Amino acid sequence: MYRFLFSSKWLGYFVLAVIFATACVFLGRWQMDRRAETLAEINRVVSNYSATPIPYSEIKGQFDTLDPEREWTQVELRGSYDLDGQRVVRNRPLNGQPGYDVVVPFRLTTGEAVVIDRGWLPIGNNTPGRPDVIPAPPTGEVTVVARLKPAEPKLDRGAVDGQLASIDLASFAGELPYPIATGAYGQLASENPSVQPMPTPFPKPATEEGTHLSYSLQWFAFGVLMFIGFGYAARQQARNAAIDAEEEEDEQILAAGGTPPKRAPAPRKNKRPTSEEEEDAILDAQGY
Repeated sequence: MYRFLFSSKWLGYFVLAVIFATACVFLGRWQMDRRAETLAEINRVVSNYSATPIPYSEIKGQFDTLDPEREWTQVELRGSYDLDGQRVVRNRPLNGQPGYDVVVPFRLTTGEAVVIDRGWLPIGNNTPGRPDVIPAPPTGEVTVVARLKPAEPKLDRGAVDGQLASIDLASFAGELPYPIATGAYGQLASENPSVQPMPTPFPKPATEEGTHLSYSLQWFAFGVLMFIGFGYAARQQARNAAIDAEEEEDEQILAAGGTPPKRAPAPRKNKRPTSEEEEDAILDAQGY
């Protein structure tokens, strides 16, 4: 009954089903990997973002080589800002709005130097490609609480004087007359003493998981449904072939002068009722 499955046409259908199901599994696993990354980031935010700040002396090695599990950790530093080293970083959207980040070298009382991202500024209206105003950091000795963030890769695009294409600390270090830590920088949480005006502070990262799990399950379901559809089509083909065989047998019996055997009515190949059947159904419903 199912010998037709070995025909070139049906083997081709089966190969297509396998390819489609394999692609669905690949996409489902990709969504699961994305979910795992998202959950790891959520765990880091939950564990580190609002935890008690750690003194710089206890965690200074993270500014050279940041452990991914320490991202968002709050660090307390004491020193002074180097206003001459201040830069703005281009193409930094926030809440869908284009703008800049303001990064300033921070020279600690112990002699080391790190980079602090003080916040965000909108695109200016007065001079194209520059913010209208860059709020100055506090002068003199300052106590800063900042959250650890990894250095960004170098981008293959330039920037005008006083600006950076990304927070590429290694390249930024080449513009300064003193060494800075190049493995991580601090995203400002607070300053003491504080000043006004300030760049816009960064919002807390989202801790919602998103739709990765539902998308993954959908892709796996699509892969399974492909084989269900293939099996249903094969079953319908076999049923139709059996009906055709019975009709051919009846025609041969009639041609030989015999009487075809009585059989149970076979299901129609086309499930849609005829016009006559639809009319009969309407009359039956009306009681005729």
